[in-house]
Amino acid sequence: MIKFFLMVNKQGQTRLSRYYEHVEIHKRTMLEAEVIKNCLSRSKDQCSFIEYKDFKLVYRQYAALFVVVGINETENEMAVYELIHNFVEVLDKYFSRVSELDVSFLVSESH
Repeated sequence: MIKFFLMVNKQGQTRLSRYYEHVEIHKRTMLEAEVIKNCLSRSKDQCSFIEYKDFKLVYRQYAALFVVVGINETENEMAVYELIHNFVEVLDKYFSRVSELDVSFLVSESH
């Protein structure tokens, strides 16, 4: 099961977040900071799957954006890895080469 979905830039700023379980706002901020630090500190040679607390993180980097998905232990990491790629491909087609600004404006317009 997917717990959350994040898009962050290389500076560690969250550009998009979606939670599929209730997490209090102040806990979200702490969780996102820790998750981002864990993913951004890894080299390109390291695996894109991280065991973190009681769940796993699956992430992919696309230019200046990282897409991070938190999943439970029973979820298939490779399926989520492909889901991230498919999501980015859809955004790329919709925006004709998606960028961090596109994601930021999309989020601000939807609220």
